[in-house]
Amino acid sequence: MDYSKTAAAVLKGVGGEENVQSLVHCATRLRFVIKDDAKVDKAAVKATPGVIAAAEAGGQYQVVIGNEVPEVFAEITKISKLGGASSSGGQAAQDGPKGNLVNRFIAMISAIFTPLVWALAGTGLMKAFLAAAVTFAWIDNTTTTYTILNALSDAFINFLPLALAITAAKYFNASQFTSLAIAGSFVYPSIVALNGVPDITFFGIPVTMVSYVSSVIPIIVIVWLQSHGERFLYAALPAAIRRFVTPMIMVIILVPLTFLVIGPLSNLISTGLAGGIGWVFTVVPWLGGAIMGGLWQVFVIFGLHWGFVPLMTAELQSTGLIYITAPLFAAVLAQAAAVAGVWVRTRNSNLKSLAAPATLSGFLAGITEPAIYGVNLPLKRPFVFGVVGGVLGGALISAGGVAANAFVLPSLLALPALFGTGNTVMLILGLLVAIIVPFGLTVILGFKDPANDAAAVVDGTDLEVLSPLDGTAVALSEVPDAVFAGGDLGKGVAIIPRVGAVYAPFDALVVAAFPTGHAIGLQHADGADVLIHVGIDTVKLGGKYFSLKVEKGQQVKAGDLLLEFDINAITAAGYDITTPVIITNPKKYPAIGSPASGPVAHGDPLFLAIAEEELATAK
Repeated sequence: MDYSKTAAAVLKGVGGEENVQSLVHCATRLRFVIKDDAKVDKAAVKATPGVIAAAEAGGQYQVVIGNEVPEVFAEITKISKLGGASSSGGQAAQDGPKGNLVNRFIAMISAIFTPLVWALAGTGLMKAFLAAAVTFAWIDNTTTTYTILNALSDAFINFLPLALAITAAKYFNASQFTSLAIAGSFVYPSIVALNGVPDITFFGIPVTMVSYVSSVIPIIVIVWLQSHGERFLYAALPAAIRRFVTPMIMVIILVPLTFLVIGPLSNLISTGLAGGIGWVFTVVPWLGGAIMGGLWQVFVIFGLHWGFVPLMTAELQSTGLIYITAPLFAAVLAQAAAVAGVWVRTRNSNLKSLAAPATLSGFLAGITEPAIYGVNLPLKRPFVFGVVGGVLGGALISAGGVAANAFVLPSLLALPALFGTGNTVMLILGLLVAIIVPFGLTVILGFKDPANDAAAVVDGTDLEVLSPLDGTAVALSEVPDAVFAGGDLGKGVAIIPRVGAVYAPFDALVVAAFPTGHAIGLQHADGADVLIHVGIDTVKLGGKYFSLKVEKGQQVKAGDLLLEFDINAITAAGYDITTPVIITNPKKYPAIGSPASGPVAHGDPLFLAIAEEELATAK
């Protein structure tokens, strides 16, 4: 992917910088808050190289890039003023389109938690591995080594209110350092030590002290109040004193307010949510697992999955375990398995090249957007098979009482987070079902496999031409014929075939079908003329050893068999079998790029035909 080109095209497609209220990104998506939806060229955005999908969800216009979204986001920040503190926070909250309450809540949670997710997942994964090491007696939890490693893995989630203070302050346009001062008081050692101590008072007012370690709700609520209080004080106080008096007033009012009211109330809410979740996963665990395993990827599609992050952190804070997370492993691995099935079954080279990295990304990193948007959802059936696997696997995992002992992103690498929390046999069975069922259904029942579109338009003018043969690609200059080797007939690549079959390299019109069967001419709808010439001087065979399968004027689809020939007989007759594949209208396509070299299969990329307009633009 050319990050700069993708960034420029996406920004232009959404109506330019002036049409964007705010921009943030999450693990795989650019999330725009748009001013005027009518100015968004949705077709252009979706057609941008590097864009997997684009959709409106959660009050945002979400452009799915995949694992390389940070690089595209960085390029957008270089060519615009988007992505800074103002555009990633309060401006969106106050001035952007409001939408319904659900959309506003999802947008808020997304903006506040997105910057923290990778640190949470990374340290959570470290904690999961450490817990597994203790469970399997690989490390003694009484040693100082364990103490140090535990601190490394536990510190971020322990001091989560500090991190949330920063991101919430950005979102609500509050002073970040005042927010940090407030959050710091929540996790101050002497305050933490008061948790559970009876008869605590503040100026004679009874205080019910709760734990703010790893808490979520109190700091978000307080920073929201802080943002309104600061605006009032900055307008009311004289300029000479407001910069230092405002933080003092905010801290002295909001921290006691938290200890007296907001903290106990949020603790009650968090405990209630965690208890409700625990009840479902205790009384009917298979049902909770089936629902989360089946619907999780649907939530991801609509961007609703962010709404579960506070529930997960609340459950972890209250019980030390996250029951919601366990069946999500089944949901994620099921979609990864479904796209793996597509990878195995499809004959479409473009689809195969997308399914391969999407499979690895889903299994190893738990990032399923490339698989969902790029493969499973467009093909429909693999996505459904993935949902089925998620339902069955999630039900089995939760029926075994399995939970996560840390905040992690579900993936194979994060499996240690589930060790020792429930029935291991049920966990393994659930994971196997989640992987085997969608993979098997996809491979056996299949899907409508799209034909290879070998001459895909690149940047509107260039054409990607795929190999019509199985063999070895070599430079055209190696062809033992001066006319072909010199490029007099046009640019291209030669193939030394290992199988005597020629397939259509793209949807085309057969414009030349020589009676001798040794060559065939094709024309793509965009005007590219391609000649496939089997062997050198093979016209002299008069059609012997060749079997033409199409005729002039016939429309063919990519992958259709065009002709067959007997390699052994032709070479035994003394002819070189090297087959040039060339563009025969060099005025329109005067150059080629990315020529293949070495072993190729029909349908693999062979070369890029560069149009005259592109060369002129480059110059």
